[in-house]
Amino acid sequence: MKLTDTFKRVKAASKGLSLLTDEQRNEILQAVADAIVSNKEPLLTANAKDLAKMDKENPLYDRLQLTEKRLEDIAADMRNVASLPSPLGHVTKQKTLPNGLRLCRVSVPFGVIGMIYEARPNVTFDVFSLCFKSGNACVLKGGADADNSNQAAVELIHEVLERFGVNPDMVTLLPATHEATGELLNAVGYVDLCIPRGGRRLIDFVRDTARIPVIETGAGVVHVYFDKDGDLEMGQRIICNAKTRRVSVCNALDTLLVHKDREADIPQLLAPMEGKVTFYYNDESRYDTEFMDYKMNVVTVSSLDEAIVHIDRHGSGHSEAIITQDEQAARRFQQSVDAACVYWNAPTSFTDGAQFGLGAEIGISTQKLGPRGPMALEEICTYKWLIEGEGQIRN
Repeated sequence: MKLTDTFKRVKAASKGLSLLTDEQRNEILQAVADAIVSNKEPLLTANAKDLAKMDKENPLYDRLQLTEKRLEDIAADMRNVASLPSPLGHVTKQKTLPNGLRLCRVSVPFGVIGMIYEARPNVTFDVFSLCFKSGNACVLKGGADADNSNQAAVELIHEVLERFGVNPDMVTLLPATHEATGELLNAVGYVDLCIPRGGRRLIDFVRDTARIPVIETGAGVVHVYFDKDGDLEMGQRIICNAKTRRVSVCNALDTLLVHKDREADIPQLLAPMEGKVTFYYNDESRYDTEFMDYKMNVVTVSSLDEAIVHIDRHGSGHSEAIITQDEQAARRFQQSVDAACVYWNAPTSFTDGAQFGLGAEIGISTQKLGPRGPMALEEICTYKWLIEGEGQIRN
């Protein structure tokens, strides 16, 4: 399979996006949101075909499943993206040199963004909305588990784009094959940036294989540290929410660290999850595990410093939290822990682009070069320098 012609068409379509005004982009996004709501039945029918192939006991089943409510939420997120200010054309630096040259640094789209993701059909709509709003074309490579859902979503988007006279190639879904992934990762000159969104194995493969720029996202071994000065009732709520709100997402809790002075409170801290979550106590073989399931480590530590060291060794730079009434301990934790999002008395379940007021997210970056944390409109833009002169030449 050779997808070079496909990539060429997407690249060409990306050039046409620059001709659209922000008002036109917003109108089209609103129209796609309306179409999602008015076409729930075919979208759910396609999703049902995918669900029929997955075991309901699989924790990923929840990620794969679309419902009427989830489609309404997807449409609401798209309308929210449409309401946000455009990330394009922002002057981020401006100066005049001694020789009279006028320099201006302005935000622009990357061009073509490749997205590789697993069984999450909502990502198809999220990526489209963020890319379209920011003037980027997108190449989507979804997993085989969600292929029917993704095809139905892209067909709906194409129908709206064609109705508005926009080249539908600006959002292209690749075949759900390993070969297509390989070609995307080697699309030098056509795809400007690749963002993998999934488990550790997928992200490692993309990072190690790609010949195009990659932003690592998603994989999260997440910790909550319950300090010696933690409030018990608050701890119960935060820990339960961080673990059980949605176990298959990357911000879900994997390891609870408890100060040894509060060891006697562990049964109460875990009480809301008893019978639902399997607990592993001080099991070192599981410290690096991202469970994505109703499973959780419980580890006792002797101090705040030991908690920080544990997170440094076993965390993935995603989201970490401390529960304490001691502000000094909280500030030291936030300063010392090396992660994209560090919480004090709040659950890691808030690590999400929409929750951060970004409209939606294209991923959660766990790297330090470029974007970090939830990525939305501003994070998928780059910049260029505009220079104006009056005939100056360099000596």
